[in-house]
Amino acid sequence: MIRLLIADDHPIVREGLRRIVQDAPGLQVVGEVASGEELLERLPRVPADIVLLDVTMPGLRFLDVLQRLRAEHPTVAVLVLSVHPEDQYAVRALRAGASGYLTKDHSPEELTEAIRRVYRGNKYVSPGLAERLATDLAAGSRDIRHELLSDREYEVLCLLGSGRTVKEIAGRLRLSPKTVSTYRTRVLEKMGADGNSDLVRYAALHGLIN
Repeated sequence: MIRLLIADDHPIVREGLRRIVQDAPGLQVVGEVASGEELLERLPRVPADIVLLDVTMPGLRFLDVLQRLRAEHPTVAVLVLSVHPEDQYAVRALRAGASGYLTKDHSPEELTEAIRRVYRGNKYVSPGLAERLATDLAAGSRDIRHELLSDREYEVLCLLGSGRTVKEIAGRLRLSPKTVSTYRTRVLEKMGADGNSDLVRYAALHGLIN
């Protein structure tokens, strides 16, 4: 029996995932949480094999939660489920220790296949993402300046690219406006951009809009 712990802040999504799992032989939901903090607090007391982890939850940043999961519970696999396009977070999630990444517009059959593959110790990405990654490696010249950014800088880039102001980003990331401005300066330097308009164009071109 594959034991699953669902981490998602939307009750409707959790209910949908639970029903999919209940209809699949050999899968069992052993717990549900609505935040990263709750997940880290609950997991030591819940015998789970796989965490189904949402990208956008209140509280701790997604990548921070993922990194702590891998450090504190190395035997528990993490399958990331997200509404964000794969281009936004998939590579960073895999680098941070996720075993797979799946957007929420995939079918229940694809989800259960991903769960079983991850449980067997394999990585899972969608065929579309695998094809894009292979194409990028073959081309060798794709403009991927955002891969030079730290995780926090990348978050700031995505939010600036979505048209958010420094004040709005500060509120969302729980940082001071001064700190966000410092990150913005670093992003502009690393990206070779002259201003926010350049970042918006880049984010749109590479599918990084939140």
